[in-house]
Amino acid sequence: MKVGFISLGCSKNLIDTEMCIGIFKKEKMEIVNNPEEADIIVINTCGFISSAKEEAINTILEMADYKENGNCKYLIVMGCLVKRYKKELEKSLPEVDLFLSIDEYDNLWEKIANLIGAEAKSKNTLDYMDRVVSTGNTTAYLKIAEGCDNRCTYCAIPAIRGPYISRKFEDIIEEAKKLANSGIKEIIVIAQDTTKYGIDLYGKPRLAELLQELCKIEGFKWIRFLYAYPESITDELIKVVKENEKICKYFDIPLQHFSDSVLKRMNRKSDSKSIENLINKIRKEIPNVILRTTMIVGFPGETEEDFIELYEFVNRAKFEKLGAFKYSKEDGTPASRIKEQIHPKTKQARYNKLMELENKIATIKLEEKIGNIYEALIEGKTEDGEYYIGRSYMDIPDEDGVIFVKSKENIEIGNWINCRITDVAQYDLIGEKIN
Repeated sequence: MKVGFISLGCSKNLIDTEMCIGIFKKEKMEIVNNPEEADIIVINTCGFISSAKEEAINTILEMADYKENGNCKYLIVMGCLVKRYKKELEKSLPEVDLFLSIDEYDNLWEKIANLIGAEAKSKNTLDYMDRVVSTGNTTAYLKIAEGCDNRCTYCAIPAIRGPYISRKFEDIIEEAKKLANSGIKEIIVIAQDTTKYGIDLYGKPRLAELLQELCKIEGFKWIRFLYAYPESITDELIKVVKENEKICKYFDIPLQHFSDSVLKRMNRKSDSKSIENLINKIRKEIPNVILRTTMIVGFPGETEEDFIELYEFVNRAKFEKLGAFKYSKEDGTPASRIKEQIHPKTKQARYNKLMELENKIATIKLEEKIGNIYEALIEGKTEDGEYYIGRSYMDIPDEDGVIFVKSKENIEIGNWINCRITDVAQYDLIGEKIN
């Protein structure tokens, strides 16, 4: 049988998909990229916010068409959306043959085998060591923990993914070594909150120690980590990032807001003073560091004064990368019960104003890089063949911009080259290969 996979949502979800692919490969099934060819289509869904839920439903309906009019015999849907709304989905989407919630993953293959009439020779649960990396031959994600204990009032992730559970230190290192041996050169360490890694298992955070150990593995050129919650970024962690050449000078710090009153209602653990001090400290300690963050506008009860505080802070901090979300009212979260919900037009206006500011900041930051030389990982070519597409330490895959590189000679995909920045194209850089 031929199996096609679609993975929606975050990189943590992608790793679940990669482990699921590993199970099907162990069962000697052929993995295909084109859903038109697939006998089985598996969709791993996101259910985090309204836009993600809408995307998941649309994808399911689109793939259901292949079942009705194409080769597809079985349509399987798994992931976060199923965890949140399994009963509702079963009623409303009869086109789907099997819904698999996150808490059913231990029996995943047994349920699939029963559906397709295959023999369940082994339990075949999701296994990190059997995952099939789908992000190319150079870059891979490395998940170090599952779930979250932060209990931000707007967020449904603890209800979906459960409490924070760190993987064993030695298991992570073993998987990392396997990735390195397979040719992976860049690893991106991920969890809902990487900075909490180890507290549940070892009674103390061990991210800094883990990063140091990963740096010892031969083969890795770049090491990144996502996401670093501000209250847990220690001096030790900053020092490790500063002193290890393999670790990209890049922090993704989900701040969400700056106003103390909003942060308190969000149940965030940081306040405005500690946030500003942290940003200043990182910039002082690590020259040329790239800071990325996310903000939420229109949180219930957010006043115009609260928003102005946020706006002025962003103007001072001058983040190289900033993404914003309009608050999404999520079922079952404490924030959804707050009476002072913000009007959609006000949310949109604040979002537009904040992103207009960030666009100006980002443009200035990029223009400052013209003339500089950066090492770039080449990952492909433009359709017209005019440019190679690369990333520097300043860019994470699928989130940030790229460098469009001109070269008189051929460059092998997956190689690092030096390029001089010559121009800016919106969120991207343009450069030329130098010897």
